[in-house]
Amino acid sequence: QVQLMESGGGLVQTGGSLRLSCALSGRTFSNYAMAWFRLAPGKEREFVAAISWSGGTTNYADAVKGRFTITRDNAKSTVFLQMNSLKPEDTAVYYCAAGLYGVAYKTPDHYDYWGQGTQVTVSS
Repeated sequence: QVQLMESGGGLVQTGGSLRLSCALSGRTFSNYAMAWFRLAPGKEREFVAAISWSGGTTNYADAVKGRFTITRDNAKSTVFLQMNSLKPEDTAVYYCAAGLYGVAYKTPDHYDYWGQGTQVTVSS
């Protein structure tokens, strides 16, 4: 059974930092590209960041470039999203996704498995 388990969300003030984690079980993690998407109230799901299965390629949404960093630890089957300089507009439920042999795609249709999401709230 494939499972993606996110953690690390919470409430933080503007300018603060959070580190999200997402652990994959039930599949060989190193075969999967990993990505983060987010969903804010009243908005459509939005791409945030992605990393290829090899870790050699990353992509970021323009809104988070220079503030967020996606990394992966294949030994721990975990992907991380370090979020710095957080803004109120970053408030959303953040979902991680896994895509077999993906190349850091920005669109959700390239991803096969999704987590349950973790809430990130940035207060002004």
